[in-house]
Amino acid sequence: MSRRRQIYEGKAKILFEGPEPGTLVQYFKDDATAFNNLKKGTIVGKGVLNNRISEHIMTMLGDLSIPTHFIKRLNMREQLIKQVEIIPLEVIVRNVAAGSFSKRMGVEEGTPLPRSIVEFCYKNDELGDPIVGEDVITAMGWINPRELDEVMGMTLRINDVLCGLFAGIGIKLVDFKLEFGRYYTSEDDLQVILADEISPDNCRLWDSKTNEKLDKDRFRRDLGGVAEAYQEIARRLGIFIDPQQVEAQ
Repeated sequence: MSRRRQIYEGKAKILFEGPEPGTLVQYFKDDATAFNNLKKGTIVGKGVLNNRISEHIMTMLGDLSIPTHFIKRLNMREQLIKQVEIIPLEVIVRNVAAGSFSKRMGVEEGTPLPRSIVEFCYKNDELGDPIVGEDVITAMGWINPRELDEVMGMTLRINDVLCGLFAGIGIKLVDFKLEFGRYYTSEDDLQVILADEISPDNCRLWDSKTNEKLDKDRFRRDLGGVAEAYQEIARRLGIFIDPQQVEAQ
């Protein structure tokens, strides 16, 4: 890892220069943050599990013709990905009231929503990632109307796919966050594709029968058993590998 040129370091991942032009290596850390980086900690093995879970989901979405930045998993903590220009928006899909939505709207957590709700937040930690509307998004030039339509279409399709995937393993997809980027196939040709990751870090996942939280809320709310919850997601997906056994590889 020290031989590569570091491009960017975020809260949960590090990006390095890739082996070929237009590629990056995405490294998954064990670091955990919450509340806009005010709460920090470490979840041992989280990076290994998120790498596997995101690989599994990104591969499935790609097989369903949903374009993503994922190319292949390189090892237990790294993926080879396409280099994209990240659109500065977080796209949040809500199927069940929870978290900040419940607080803002005065809706009891766990209340099923009459339909899936898509919200947009401007990616800016200093401003607290404020919620923004479509008019603001296009007026500020973060995304144009055609790209916004593409993002909305992909987002709703991804929600349908993930709801079905998780329902099949006894998990309720409460809400989740997506990020998208512009992938330049040539100087004159670009494509909006799914970027970042899909894992218990950016999804709320509850057991369908008990509503037990199996995601980063266990860290946010000091519920304990965070690593075990991530392991349970991987186990139900059929991709679990004990991080402690592979770290020496």
